Amino acid sequence: MHIPARFNGPPGSGNGGYSAGLFAHGESGEVTLRMPPPLDTPLSLLGCQVRTTDGAVVAEVAPGAGIDTVVPPIGYPDAVEAAKGYPGFVDHPFPTCYVCGPERTDGLAIYPGRLADGSTAAPWTVPDDVSTPTVWAALDCPGGWAVIGAGRPYVLGRIAVELDRLPAAGERCVLRGALATTEGRKALVHTTLYGGDGTELARARATWIALPG
Repeated sequence: MHIPARFNGPPGSGNGGYSAGLFAHGESGEVTLRMPPPLDTPLSLLGCQVRTTDGAVVAEVAPGAGIDTVVPPIGYPDAVEAAKGYPGFVDHPFPTCYVCGPERTDGLAIYPGRLADGSTAAPWTVPDDVSTPTVWAALDCPGGWAVIGAGRPYVLGRIAVELDRLPAAGERCVLRGALATTEGRKALVHTTLYGGDGTELARARATWIALPG
């Protein structure tokens, strides 16, 4: 397997959610990233580890997720309104991110804005090429933006996902993110994906790591 270059997060490495979804080989599971996922590089799943051809451990994969927290739904119009205040429009650590980068014209265009309680919300029109890794990607950044601030970049360290069903191509969905706890450089966040009829489609739990400096 390999991560095509268009699915980047930070420049030169894979978007954490997309990469984890690819590594998980299923709708649910937990993936811990051990290094920035390399782009356009042959990777192999050996036991529970994803490795490069020279043996470097990129990620560790575990079955099951056991996620018992959801972020409550809001209406699609409210998510559209929240996205107008997306802080990444003004200050984005990785503006070409496949999921939330405002400089991308071929990305998912998920722009999580903050609500009054600090949680995030974003509308999402599902692309024609939707896949399980696409949904893992969509569940990534809305949680991160519950903790990312100006001059305070974070990257994904671990993500667990439970996916009930893929959204349909063209479906208008809502993504919700919320910060649970912070400890040192680590932040625990939750994200939930809702379909066009308000039904929960997937949920995630993730640990984000603040970059030094």
